[in-house]
Amino acid sequence: MNRRSQVGAAYGFTSAIVSALALAGVAVSLIVQNRQARAEQIQGIRSYYLELVRLELDAMALFQPVWGDTDIVGPDERKRHVYADLMMNYAWMGFEIGTIPESLLRDMLAGMFTGKAGRDYWSRAHSSWIARSSASRIGRRFASVVGEEHARAVAAGPPARSPRAPSLPSTPAAGGIAPMADLGQCLDRPGHWSGPWIVSA
Repeated sequence: MNRRSQVGAAYGFTSAIVSALALAGVAVSLIVQNRQARAEQIQGIRSYYLELVRLELDAMALFQPVWGDTDIVGPDERKRHVYADLMMNYAWMGFEIGTIPESLLRDMLAGMFTGKAGRDYWSRAHSSWIARSSASRIGRRFASVVGEEHARAVAAGPPARSPRAPSLPSTPAAGGIAPMADLGQCLDRPGHWSGPWIVSA
């Protein structure tokens, strides 16, 4: 009788372990699914944002007033601001998912803040970035790194002068590719990359 009790207790213990492992597996699966769903939602929002930016670049004079009064006067300067915002979002997405490590992020920002366009962008947009990134640890770190690099560039002296960029076309070519390339030239600075930074996955 005693042996049967021991066998029954051992069976019950084993059954409890199996049940616990099964529940843990279900919990892990639900967490993974939730993260995947959130990643898809974030990707959808960012895709929508990029579509809005394309519309704005196609007709700056038409859509810019939607955001209210601005101290950005010329159309070329406005396009540089929008392009700088696209580059910053690209850097943020890469930093968030880990394809852009902090060392590379700092190098990218050093190039961006060498010139006036990048510095002006962060001076105007830093409050918005700090507010939007404060909800997560990695977001706060990103904003901190950008702020540090901007302060370092400003402390190093006035922005570097670059060759005068050609005037940007008011109407983009098919697909909007040519104007984006021109915008990259406008933000180009010697010794640093001039457009969206390509990194390996």
